[in-house]
Amino acid sequence: MELRVTTGKTLLEKLEILSDAAKYDVACTSSGVDRKGDGKGIGNTIAAGICHSFAGDGRCISLLKILLTNECVYDCKYCMNRCSNDVPRASFTPEEVCRLTIEFYRRNYIEGLFLSSGILENPTYTMGLIYQVVYKLRHEYHFQGYIHIKAIPGADPEVIRLAGFEADRMSVNLELPTAQGLANLAPNKHRKTILAPMRQIQNGIGNNRNEVALYRNAPRFVPAGQSTQMIIGATPENDYQILNVAESLYQKFALKRVFYSAFVRVNEDKALPALPGGPPLLREHRLYQADWLLRFYGFAARELLSEDRPDFNILLDPKADWALRHLEEFPVEVNRASYGQLLRVPGIGVKSAQRIVQARRSSRLDFPHLKKIGVVLKRALYFITCNGRQMYPVRLEEDYITRQLLGVKEKLPFLTDQVTYRQLSLFDDRRFALGGREGVQQIVS
Repeated sequence: MELRVTTGKTLLEKLEILSDAAKYDVACTSSGVDRKGDGKGIGNTIAAGICHSFAGDGRCISLLKILLTNECVYDCKYCMNRCSNDVPRASFTPEEVCRLTIEFYRRNYIEGLFLSSGILENPTYTMGLIYQVVYKLRHEYHFQGYIHIKAIPGADPEVIRLAGFEADRMSVNLELPTAQGLANLAPNKHRKTILAPMRQIQNGIGNNRNEVALYRNAPRFVPAGQSTQMIIGATPENDYQILNVAESLYQKFALKRVFYSAFVRVNEDKALPALPGGPPLLREHRLYQADWLLRFYGFAARELLSEDRPDFNILLDPKADWALRHLEEFPVEVNRASYGQLLRVPGIGVKSAQRIVQARRSSRLDFPHLKKIGVVLKRALYFITCNGRQMYPVRLEEDYITRQLLGVKEKLPFLTDQVTYRQLSLFDDRRFALGGREGVQQIVS
């Protein structure tokens, strides 16, 4: 299969166009697979991931991240590469992608490849070109570094299967959270068509895991798992709907990651929302924080949000917001609390919770110990006790704790209770009520 579109552009011109066109696809992590080189090829992949450099916004920049082509037969209203847009077009040949990858790798610019594509002619034809790239890299150039490719919805399942044995990770972009949003903004795409390759990859990974268990040298199918991406803010879904979709994807398709991409208005279309405040980056950030809670902290979407409270607090991260709405669960005694209870304390992460469980087997912990372990005490002190004592005498009151976490003194307008608070002093201790020498004696004894 040969690429039928020629652009008359130099390789450098193509690289400038197609690397810039790939910047809106954020689903490009590279962790989760361990494959050492066999000494006959180039490169290897380690389980901790290959991303050693990050952009200012946190996105990985150590992969060669490009489109195979920005030609596209689809007319998605949110996409810069939609067929109705008048933009410079370019297409790589499979050989050109291989040469770029190897030459960049040899110069130590990159350690892997992230390859996506517009839809050229039809999904199966495009997927066939992507397969040519990964096959050539693995078997002709003997490249053993990390490769992440897109599985094109609607492509022949056999081509997707063959590509899965050459790639480390595959992703199928959900694009928009709901089928209705997809129908409004991407009329050429359908939810059923998108979910079909997701299910195929999931089943392929499961079947391959059994084969590898029986035959050590069996080829591995998508060993780093699959991921997807949703555009946030292009359609009117609330955070509760989006988080429920993500939770369902994790549970039903065993995805490694769901990525959230704040909508950027690159096209003028009446169906697209206006963005007077710019892309919803804070909303994207809150969704990533909540996603982390789903994956590692044992939270469910219904605990973080509800139909009555469908969007995240713009001032507090989701974990702190949950804790303030469930003060009946606190304070937690760190020397007796379960691992799951510790994970729900603001300021205690997965590693620090594991260290607490390990350390308290040999000794009782106090606040200096927690600080050494890595607990963020300025957040956690409102929600924990050590040996039955708080770090400071603080009140378990939502308004008070919220103001302390935010570093503000005035009454917060979004809290509806009428209680006001003042700074605690030593004279708030009930033992001073005894008065005189007797009271002082009890304090210092």
